[in-house]
Amino acid sequence: MDASMEREIKNRLEQVEAEYSVRILFAAESGSRAWGLESPDSDYDVRFVYVRPLREYLRVDEPRDVIEWQLDAVYDINDWDFRKALMHLGKSNPVVFEWLNSPLVYREAPEWAGVRDAAQRVFSERAGVRHYYGLAKNTFLTHLTGDRVSYKKYFYALRPLLAARYIESRHEAPPMRFQELMNQVLPEDLREAVTALLEVKRQTLEGDLLPRIPAISDFIEAEIRAQQEILGRLPDSRNRDIAALNRIFQEIVLA
Repeated sequence: MDASMEREIKNRLEQVEAEYSVRILFAAESGSRAWGLESPDSDYDVRFVYVRPLREYLRVDEPRDVIEWQLDAVYDINDWDFRKALMHLGKSNPVVFEWLNSPLVYREAPEWAGVRDAAQRVFSERAGVRHYYGLAKNTFLTHLTGDRVSYKKYFYALRPLLAARYIESRHEAPPMRFQELMNQVLPEDLREAVTALLEVKRQTLEGDLLPRIPAISDFIEAEIRAQQEILGRLPDSRNRDIAALNRIFQEIVLA
């Protein structure tokens, strides 16, 4: 990442803290730049988790639990209150696990280590596979059935399918980087075609439509069917004991 852009994002996070009287515990890149799939015109998808002063958690009315601070062609900076993030982590929401695994971290408080530790105990394979299967199926049906398609959308179907495969083989939350997923779980006979596609994608704008690639489209369609069958067999193994999350929340809010 460009050093000047990283400094700018960190400055903007400090502005959020000052404007909203919160403390940011964790902030990371969450979109195509974290996946290693950015285009020349990709924006910066910054997600952060913030904690409010104790008095804000001791109210009759419930304040908003999100901050949508900036959304434009360059920045998409917003996210969740600490309690909301822990609630979704307790439900094994794959989105929160993606933030935790982001390779581009802008801020991480020392206390965040406790969140990382607790996350390993509440991850649900079924919840993860269901999430990624749904993303891939929706992207394929909405964007990848025509003769000309967005190559960006190919990766929005490929990446979740490979993430689902990773969960099934490793029994843990998948890494963010597409290259890492590709090297570990993409069939070898497709890697050359996907590598070539990635080079084209990095040089085209996000709205460009280019000819459909049959080998990749056929793999996506077949893998969606396979994941649907696997999902039907996976047990609900979610750990519903959130005592560790409650303890972390209390320790940080009361500090």
